[in-house]
Amino acid sequence: MRRFKSGVSMLSICGAVVLVVAACAPAAAPATGGGQQGESAAQPASQQRLFISVRGEPPTVARKPLVGFSGALNDPLALFNATLSQRDVQGEVVPYLAEALPQVDTDTWLVFPDGRMETTYTLKPSLTWHDGTPLTSEDFVFSWQVYATPELGTSNSPPIGPMEDVVALDPRSFVIHWKQIYADAADLQEDDFPPLPKHLLREKFQEMDPVEFGGLPYWSTEYVGAGPYRLTRWEPGAFVEGEAFDGYVLGRPKIDRIKVLFIPDANTALANLLAGEVHYVGKYVLSSDHAAILEGEWGPTRGGTVLYSPTLLYYSVVQLRPEHADPAALVDVRVRQALAHGFDRAPANEVLNGGRGIVADTFTSPLVPFYKDIERVITKYPYDPRRSQQLMETVGFTKGPDGLFVGRDGTPFAVDMQISSGPKNERQVAALSDSLRAAGFNVNPSIIPSAQHRDAEGRAKAPGLSIRGGGASLSSLQNFTSRLVASQENRWTGQNYGGWVSPAYDQAYIGFSQTPRFTDRVRHITEMNRLLTEELPAIFEWWEPNITAHVGSVIGQGLIATQNPDGSGELTRIHEWAWQP
Repeated sequence: MRRFKSGVSMLSICGAVVLVVAACAPAAAPATGGGQQGESAAQPASQQRLFISVRGEPPTVARKPLVGFSGALNDPLALFNATLSQRDVQGEVVPYLAEALPQVDTDTWLVFPDGRMETTYTLKPSLTWHDGTPLTSEDFVFSWQVYATPELGTSNSPPIGPMEDVVALDPRSFVIHWKQIYADAADLQEDDFPPLPKHLLREKFQEMDPVEFGGLPYWSTEYVGAGPYRLTRWEPGAFVEGEAFDGYVLGRPKIDRIKVLFIPDANTALANLLAGEVHYVGKYVLSSDHAAILEGEWGPTRGGTVLYSPTLLYYSVVQLRPEHADPAALVDVRVRQALAHGFDRAPANEVLNGGRGIVADTFTSPLVPFYKDIERVITKYPYDPRRSQQLMETVGFTKGPDGLFVGRDGTPFAVDMQISSGPKNERQVAALSDSLRAAGFNVNPSIIPSAQHRDAEGRAKAPGLSIRGGGASLSSLQNFTSRLVASQENRWTGQNYGGWVSPAYDQAYIGFSQTPRFTDRVRHITEMNRLLTEELPAIFEWWEPNITAHVGSVIGQGLIATQNPDGSGELTRIHEWAWQP
């Protein structure tokens, strides 16, 4: 197997852990400096707050933000929000704030001859916001009014775009009128259609311009939601704190207080976890090397658990907007195909993911039961430098004396490949850029500092390849539609960062989103995957195990790894967590 350059070695990780753990007395504050005097995770369980380490600080904890930012910062959002539905640990959609979900061919889901439809939701009784104000159907009407405002940049995002209006029937019931059939009308979770507190925001919404409204302290330090925890403190750059919400719809959380620390450095997060100063490390932080250290340290004493879930898809988005693409040849599909054949994914996946990852040929997980239908039609790109060279030659590039491609005029073919900061990400971009260079591509790896994770505009304008990672649920297929191209018009909240526009793909997604019965939707899912692999707006790499870890003193049904490709993170079930008796 080829050896890959690494930004951090196992020896350096172990050394950092030993040094930091040795320096941490049992009652020390977390290594980030976020602790308060006289309080730490080592206190008796009855007096503890739960310390959670996450990748970085989001600009907001709103479930449907008005600003774009990296999905790697999403972990805290589940702590402070509740939505109409959610996925259980088996990946099934279940009611959350809703008493029940609309059902096709009943009075709760009506489809009309002209293609319009309506769905009726009834909320569970006695719902309240964190400030004690009743949460009613009017809050969903107001939410639609806000998110459907074009100037705020969310009006075209599903499911807001297909909605015609939302009407309250009574304090607990409301009807959504749809301009067209929308197949996921009974699956409104996460950032789809969350409520907004009308009593706090209505006057400001009416009086302010969009920029002022989006900049209100409500969206950050003064946030009021309906999730398991109520925001009590936000220390910018360091942490947020919350306390258990007595009125939480699924019952008061068993752990009274939480502190979410922003620790982007994986070695620091690992050291805190081993020292007992952090109880849980969230997504997008730990690598397989860190997991191996944890299992070695915890194994004999059952000091904690490492969770692996192969639900994190990594892929390289290609910049396809001519005004931003550099080199300009990236807009030629033959160049993208040549690049795809230059990704030596299997050995890199083995080294980086400890054998627990799955090489990806397309956007949809091979774990879905209908993947055989997809596999029959997609185009695969095995590692083949000869094929890369053949394709590049058809575009006019040949290899120079140094083995790297140059154009007819001798100009080198040089492309940036960027990824967000973090030891495992730096190893990943090093491995892939080494692979491409061996195939003849002059690749310049680039690391995005944590401080720039919230710069959605900058990431959308990245000139070459941008490695992205995140969940790839079926609903995320919308991220390649033309209406979600990130732009100034949608305040860079669109998830189509490369600017790919395909009328055929848009049509397939419309078919998918407007077909209620899932068995009929598979045809559209298959077509979208076929187009993605033929036109390559992104080059797919692997399904990485999403690694999270928690100390043994914390237990709960939600603390299990999921194999479901649509599975949610453990934090969605945090109200079930408890201290080990």
